[in-house]
Amino acid sequence: MPVTKGSTLDPARTRATILEAATVLLYARGLDGVGVAELCSSVGVSKETLYRHFGTKDGLVREVLEARSERVSRWLADAASAAGDDPAAQLAAVFDALQQWYYEPVFRGCAMVNAAAQHHVEAVRSITGRHLDRHLELLTGIATRAGAADPDALGRQLLMLVEGATIVAEHRGAASTDGHARRAALTLLAAATTDVSADGRTTPP
Repeated sequence: MPVTKGSTLDPARTRATILEAATVLLYARGLDGVGVAELCSSVGVSKETLYRHFGTKDGLVREVLEARSERVSRWLADAASAAGDDPAAQLAAVFDALQQWYYEPVFRGCAMVNAAAQHHVEAVRSITGRHLDRHLELLTGIATRAGAADPDALGRQLLMLVEGATIVAEHRGAASTDGHARRAALTLLAAATTDVSADGRTTPP
């Protein structure tokens, strides 16, 4: 929300306002789709104020991506937690939350992956890597709680489904992914948590 001219804001609030406005604009139009002048105009701050808080536009971009990564990771973790103690229900909840996001009018794919594709520089790639690590930690945790024989491998497979579904939804529309990644994820989870008994029959752990 733009800052009213003539008003006095504390530095923390000014910083938060800039971050909020920049997050919306940069996600909707890409890192190179918004100039500093337009960004400042939309927030209602001067270039000097923006640079004082973030140093450069690149500094602002990094903070926007870090904040978004933390928010998205927390959102998915909360979705899994709200599903209860059953790992399969937790995994389903993660993909249900993602599918709802895909249908939102403002959906433009994963902001971190988009940013890394637009600016293939180490700073942005590092943020994207950490973002994927957060997803991997959540998914590997679900695999561990489910009793998967190799939770690390299953976590990586599930991460590929998450990111693959997000990319497909961005470019082919939400309907193209509706339920497919969820079913594949649950199939992987069930297969990874099935033991083979002494007589060769498969039984759940």
